Amino acid sequence: MFRRKLTALDYHNPSGFDHKDETEFRNFIVWLEDQKIRHYKIEDRGNLRNIPSSEWPKYFQQYLQDVNCPFTSQERQESVDWLLGLAVRFEYGDNVEKYKNCQPATTTNKAEKPTDPLIHLDSSDPDFKAGVMGLANLLKIQRHDDYLVMLKAIRILIQERLNPEAISKARQSKEGLPVALDKHILGFDTGDATLNEAAQILRLLHIEELRDLQTRINEAIVAVQAVIADPKTDHRLGKVGR
Repeated sequence: MFRRKLTALDYHNPSGFDHKDETEFRNFIVWLEDQKIRHYKIEDRGNLRNIPSSEWPKYFQQYLQDVNCPFTSQERQESVDWLLGLAVRFEYGDNVEKYKNCQPATTTNKAEKPTDPLIHLDSSDPDFKAGVMGLANLLKIQRHDDYLVMLKAIRILIQERLNPEAISKARQSKEGLPVALDKHILGFDTGDATLNEAAQILRLLHIEELRDLQTRINEAIVAVQAVIADPKTDHRLGKVGR
């Protein structure tokens, strides 16, 4: 399940690691912190090293919070995968010279170019699920039973909201246009000219907020339609539908 990352980190038993075994899991967390992550000072690792303690789950939850892990101790599989990813990044940072000359694996047949990169993803793979869930939590995207659907929603959000043009536009300050209040009918009279003007301004601001809300609703509808309009396809069977 975590074999590739464990192998990259030189774990002693990458193929046989069982995160469901409580003792093995606790020893693994201690090894990961001592050897790879090293977030705590040595003298502050005592609680994690106290493996037989009944308070250990509480200390582990605090550890996850301290390293800014988006998962809780109850989400063991996801949290293990996230911690492994963090450890791999630290391992690379500590050994840049060792890894910088490594050549990425390339496909021998250049003619095979998939039309959709999601086609060859294994949505049942625990590493894939943990990665998608981490992105969804980071981007505040609603969870879905189908992880490919969540990944498509993440892709749409990144393409539409996190591209350089959208970010640049969001950073630009909005300058309002002058408005002649006397051309807008308030509909009631407070008996005070100053209060009447304030009421007109509040009404115009409210109308602007409603327009912005309608725009956001329209964008949400378009995004949802882009996800659900595509029928569920099993690419391995070459069939559409269940």
